[in-house]
Amino acid sequence: MAIIDSMLPEYEQEMAITRKTLERVTDALWDYKPHPKSMALGALASHIVESQGWIEGTIQADEWVMDMATYKPFLAANRDELLKSFDTNVADAKKVLKGVTDAQLAVTWSMKNPDGSIMFAMPRGNVLRTFMLNHTIHHRAQLQVYLRMNDIPVPSIYGPTADDSAGM
Repeated sequence: MAIIDSMLPEYEQEMAITRKTLERVTDALWDYKPHPKSMALGALASHIVESQGWIEGTIQADEWVMDMATYKPFLAANRDELLKSFDTNVADAKKVLKGVTDAQLAVTWSMKNPDGSIMFAMPRGNVLRTFMLNHTIHHRAQLQVYLRMNDIPVPSIYGPTADDSAGM
């Protein structure tokens, strides 16, 4: 079995869970921050969405130069735009992932600073698992805390939540 054949079902499952979380986001809380150092809810949700769009570039190129001076993060205007962009990015990611070979996953991929110094480098398969999938799960959990702090029911993730009728 190709490595990607074991990764794709996990990606699809996590993206379905992520979408359930994003569906709970409300426009009224778009600028909500639980702390001054925190991202605003809309920016955090948009970051989750944008990161799915990075998968195609991760597959098609061996490096990414992260220039914070010119980088303009995606910021959806509202929940409808957020969900539409998420669906598009995930569909595009799944298309590109379906053709990935084990050899492609073994190639070293690097994130670099504009001066050429390496932020990190690892096999592309590890990038997909850590920088793409685990990174998404991490930010999804942050978003769920934002929801909980605003009394918005948290969706079931790997089992019932306190908001499910089954309770905990």
